[in-house]
Amino acid sequence: MSAWAIVLIVLGILILISLVISVRIVRQATAVVVERLGKYRKTLETGIHLILPFFDRTSKPISLKEIVADFKPQPVITKDNVTMQIDTVVYFQITDAKLFTYGVEQPIKAIENLTATTLRNIVGELELDQTLTSRDTVNTKMRVILDEATDPWGIKINRVELKNILPPKDIQDAMDKQMKAERERREQILRAEGEKKSSILVAEGEKQAKILKAEADKTAKILAAEAQKEALIAVAEGESKAIDMINSSNPNAAYITLQGFEALKVLANGQSTKIIVPSEIQNISGLLASMTEVVKGESNIKKESKKENKIVNTIDNANNTKK
Repeated sequence: MSAWAIVLIVLGILILISLVISVRIVRQATAVVVERLGKYRKTLETGIHLILPFFDRTSKPISLKEIVADFKPQPVITKDNVTMQIDTVVYFQITDAKLFTYGVEQPIKAIENLTATTLRNIVGELELDQTLTSRDTVNTKMRVILDEATDPWGIKINRVELKNILPPKDIQDAMDKQMKAERERREQILRAEGEKKSSILVAEGEKQAKILKAEADKTAKILAAEAQKEALIAVAEGESKAIDMINSSNPNAAYITLQGFEALKVLANGQSTKIIVPSEIQNISGLLASMTEVVKGESNIKKESKKENKIVNTIDNANNTKK
């Protein structure tokens, strides 16, 4: 093999190696920074790219996907001098590979320190109770501050969340006791309100029962009065018809006398010790006395006639015996 052949083979191998080195394939959601002789040249995006071998140098692929950074708990002092341990979770995304590469040394470490200092500044203006109940406010403030601070680094802060807030042990015990007392107080209030509603319902039930009973008694009395009224009307109508019939039949003195006797009999059966007889009744009494005398006279006449008949019969019997 001649020297020219060896040179051609070496040149071919070098050209092949150069082609392999000059080809860069950038994957989806990543970016690559290209430097030429130590100076920024361009940013390679998704796809196939050719670079100048031996003169261009590429950085490691930079992920453009959203990154979740969970930082360890940081001691934070509140406005009322309570030291708490708070750990945060930051969701961020690289929007500019060039700024991310040349903006800050160790960007993740820088974000962690910036998050800790921002958290201390915000929580330091709040008391313990406000810190525990104002997570959304703290998250919003931190996101705005961190996004503004990391914008020159080519980083976009999407969300910031307070993962855990751990107060001291004695504060936790006090909070547990307070929570237990609050729950007992609510339980007593609910029990008292239940008893109150129960008493009100019972009283309302008794009230309705009494009202219904009174209405029932009222209705019964009204019905009884109506019945008595109907009965009296019927009796009065009957008596009126009887009087009309008596008047229409022209009653004689004997009937009137008998009715007077019936009236006196009713008066005599009463409980009173004195009986006041009206003048009309006295006249009726006189009439009754006259009728009594007439009846007695007729009975005496009958007795005398019977005696005469006996005497006649005796005489006749005696005459018959003598013959």
